[in-house]
Amino acid sequence: MDDERLRAVVQLPEGNWWDWDVVAWDGGQFRLAAGHDLSYYHGLELVFRDPFFVSCPSGFYDPTFRTPSPDELLQLARQLGEEPPVVVAFDADAGGQEPVSCLIAAERLDIVQETVLRYWRDDAAPGQRFHPWVRPPAR
Repeated sequence: MDDERLRAVVQLPEGNWWDWDVVAWDGGQFRLAAGHDLSYYHGLELVFRDPFFVSCPSGFYDPTFRTPSPDELLQLARQLGEEPPVVVAFDADAGGQEPVSCLIAAERLDIVQETVLRYWRDDAAPGQRFHPWVRPPAR
């Protein structure tokens, strides 16, 4: 990816990515999950590797991805001492009267499309994985 693309609008694969939440956040990654109903599974993850800055709610709906503004890029450069390689901006419904503006800066962004189950199933299909908090029932 060239520098301009890293500041461009994130292009999501086709799908119904209305419902979003944070599924992992540690020093090495910040992971957002999306689907049409997160009760049972999610089908998309945005995986920000080595995050430098994160400003977004833990759960939100219907994000509109956009190009980061010059002011947002300047703010990040001032706070971090340099402009990070990946900057993603979006506005989303977080339950308030107006959308919330979100900004994430990281070393890298991976977009992963696969089914991740949020509950145990003995008959999980090949290629499906379980969310880390899902454990098989005690037998």
